[in-house]
Amino acid sequence: MPQSMSIWQNEAVAYLGIDLGTSGLRALLVGADGNPIGAAEQQYPTLNPHPGWSEQHPKDWIDALETALSLLARTYREFSSVKGIGVSGHMHGAVLLDGEGQVLRPCIMWNDTRSEVEARKLDETPGVRELSGNIVFPGFTAPKLEWVRQNEPEIFKNLSKVLLPAGYINRYLTGESVMDLSDASGTSWLDVGARRWSEDLLGAGHMRADQMPRLMEGSAPAGQLRAELAKSWGLSGPVVVAGGAADNAAAACGVGVMDEGQGFVSLGTSGVVLLARNKFASAPEAAVHSFCHAVPDRWYQMGVMLSATNSLNWLASVSGQTPAELSGQLGDTLRPPSDVTCLPYFSGERTPHNDANVRASFSGISSTTSLKDLTQATMEGVAFGLRDSLEALRATGAKTGPLYLLGGGATSRYWGRLVASVLGIQLMLPRAGEFGAALGAARLAMVADSGKDASEVMHAPFDVEHVDPQEELLELFEKAYERFKSAYTGVSPVERTNDGRIE
Repeated sequence: MPQSMSIWQNEAVAYLGIDLGTSGLRALLVGADGNPIGAAEQQYPTLNPHPGWSEQHPKDWIDALETALSLLARTYREFSSVKGIGVSGHMHGAVLLDGEGQVLRPCIMWNDTRSEVEARKLDETPGVRELSGNIVFPGFTAPKLEWVRQNEPEIFKNLSKVLLPAGYINRYLTGESVMDLSDASGTSWLDVGARRWSEDLLGAGHMRADQMPRLMEGSAPAGQLRAELAKSWGLSGPVVVAGGAADNAAAACGVGVMDEGQGFVSLGTSGVVLLARNKFASAPEAAVHSFCHAVPDRWYQMGVMLSATNSLNWLASVSGQTPAELSGQLGDTLRPPSDVTCLPYFSGERTPHNDANVRASFSGISSTTSLKDLTQATMEGVAFGLRDSLEALRATGAKTGPLYLLGGGATSRYWGRLVASVLGIQLMLPRAGEFGAALGAARLAMVADSGKDASEVMHAPFDVEHVDPQEELLELFEKAYERFKSAYTGVSPVERTNDGRIE
């Protein structure tokens, strides 16, 4: 498998953060002071057997974990003194286990849209939105299980336990079936305000309480590392495993986004605008996600677009260039809005449309439109999609101050300036180091092991670059955003066959 290593200064290592991403696993070693020491990455494939389907084999995650940790163990002597492990992972994925703990089928991923019809039916069930605090999106876990019940009845019959991806890694580490509250929030089985499984929501989805893992706060101890793994990895002494977190909740922990008014924008595979909340608030009508945070007595809200950097990845794939080459052609100086409008809905959209069937489009193309123009329009379309999420969050009464800018797309200075100007908000870009979900997971392990208050461990980055909106272009981008909004017309719901074809 492809692999890479990153190295920081050597110091005594104490904790390990594991981030199970959509395309690969990242394992991060940090010292007792929370500073990174080293990291290893391993990639794994995604299967797309039918249109709209997205699956992965959990065994590939375990292989990636073992390989990454082997790399760390060979490179850093401090690895042998790991005291705690935290795991974050991509949300909503359905890992189905039988009574012997064996995986029944490949994991149905967060970006799988086959259960659109099941999601709509669940969403229309009286009380579901009120109890869960959220729309039942096609990517959520409950509709996936409804699809399995109707289309793979033998697998559903043999189902003993449902885990999410991070929970599956935790089970491998500890032998315990657990799910942290931030991850559980995206299942449509959790009463998010009360932070507990809901019998009514489980019943609506034909599920039972005994099929659910034990609920955990993400910063609490979930169990001890299995002795055979500790021996295999050369670890001495007991190693605590934290409850862990969903990827965005872990990223919030990595930049200290804990309290009302704090938040971040993530330019990753998907695009996210996340704001911390000191109390539970929901707005399903705006397609806003309202979830438990990874620490007690905290929640967060976020707007999600399904294709952010993935949009530029598509343009790169059809043009024969890399995303960096495409964005590099724009330089660093922000240009006025393009005459071309891109709707970046390559996999449907969540906030604010909740439309699994809408697809991407370009309008305003002429015979003089260049690849550079398409690149600019694509990046602007993503920025406008993030603005949609910000407006939806503002409508709930959430406070918005300066926001951190995270994710792979943040490496593009042009994109960062563009997003700041479209949002009309100052962005804070961490200058160096590790500030993603892997660091957040390691911080959860530190809290679980030490018993410290989360506020002592999950602090903000010390060194950030401020990215300000470009004032002279704000009015032009506002007009372009209005044009972007008017370009979306929506689609009528369609029925799909079991293999994903539209009927």
